[in-house]
Amino acid sequence: MTAPGVEDGIRTERAVAERRLHPVTPFRRAWAPVAVLAGWAMHDPNQAQEQLTKLTTAWLLTGLAVLVPAAALYGFLSWWFTHFSVTDSELRIRTGLLFRRTAHIRLERIQAIDVTRPLLARVAGVAKLRIDVVGADKKDELAFLGEGEARALRAELLARAAGFAPETAHEVGEAPAHELLRLPARDLAVSLVLTGATWGSLVAALVVPPVLWLATHSVWTVLATGLPLLGAAGASSVGRFVAEYDWTVAESPDGLRIDHGLLDRAHETVPPGRVQTVRIVEPLLWRRRGWVRVELDVAGSSNSVLVPVAPRAAAESVIARVLPGVAVPRSAERPPRRAWRCLPVWWRGHGIAVTDTVFAARHGLLRRSLSLVPHAKVQSVRLTQGPWERLWRLANVHVDTGANRTVTARLRDAGEAARLLHAQAERSRTGRRAAPPDRWMT
Repeated sequence: MTAPGVEDGIRTERAVAERRLHPVTPFRRAWAPVAVLAGWAMHDPNQAQEQLTKLTTAWLLTGLAVLVPAAALYGFLSWWFTHFSVTDSELRIRTGLLFRRTAHIRLERIQAIDVTRPLLARVAGVAKLRIDVVGADKKDELAFLGEGEARALRAELLARAAGFAPETAHEVGEAPAHELLRLPARDLAVSLVLTGATWGSLVAALVVPPVLWLATHSVWTVLATGLPLLGAAGASSVGRFVAEYDWTVAESPDGLRIDHGLLDRAHETVPPGRVQTVRIVEPLLWRRRGWVRVELDVAGSSNSVLVPVAPRAAAESVIARVLPGVAVPRSAERPPRRAWRCLPVWWRGHGIAVTDTVFAARHGLLRRSLSLVPHAKVQSVRLTQGPWERLWRLANVHVDTGANRTVTARLRDAGEAARLLHAQAERSRTGRRAAPPDRWMT
């Protein structure tokens, strides 16, 4: 027999009204049959070309008359059978036309909710919610909702995840934010010009296709190789400029908010307490301007960039918000000189610094990178030593984090590495005991 209180709770959960997505959603789903045909044509272009040449005008019109209504019907039915609801303890998403799928997302497991607005969605006044859940490899999403509804739902879900009562979660609204940094478009453009990857991909896109044409005289070979190279060149320059345009970092009680994008606007959140590693990247051509790039490893999240480019002082002020109480080390201790026998020239780019709050490892000569791991975020520590390193009494210390990433202090003296291994294990234990709990809006 079910207790009266439990039975009332079950009845309340079942009484929650289910909601549908925005009516513009069927247009997004209707592209699926068209995408299948396009994928088949790209997979076997010769066969597709032969089939098209055999079709008459009447057959083409007949095919369009069947395909367009079928795509429209598929989009409508996909939208019709998609529902979501918010109960006292979870967000439920039911999808599937032929095969039904119901996602039960526990509110206390939510760690980030991002609002994205692709270009056409901005025109239509809709937005997409992408939900990061602890322990999930893939984000669940609600696409699309009205822009106002999406922001209200995001605020409600975060309020409930923070522990607010369901009857007051609607009234909490979106937490206020204080702007910390805004990236000027000119600085972003100059930084891309001064990035070696931009020039490398552009040179490859311009040089490789003519060489292949002279060697093979095959148009398909040139296209199959040249188009991906051109795409990579565009992604490393124009694509990054479009994606990182008007990059803004703001601080709020629910974490650091990141807004960016020229065509597609994204509203992301770096959840508090979930950052495992911070990397400060300094390309060679940026050093005269004092610019750095800040990247993140966040447990269970795809957010990887905190600051695309900024002066070091401004970047470090943002890092201080992500890792409270952590100071960026000003110098790193190099490996012993005998390390050149294992890694000529490049051994000078490695270094290590350990403070009361953070384990820091540096690598790279042309493109310097300093990785910071708070002691409380270290999951395990390992020592490795190859035969050549053992000959020269060297070893590597690996620090594993909760984001399935590893930060390595390379080519350390073997005795120093052994002491560092035990000391870091102890620092990690005490750091986890002293670390505050990860919690929304506190």
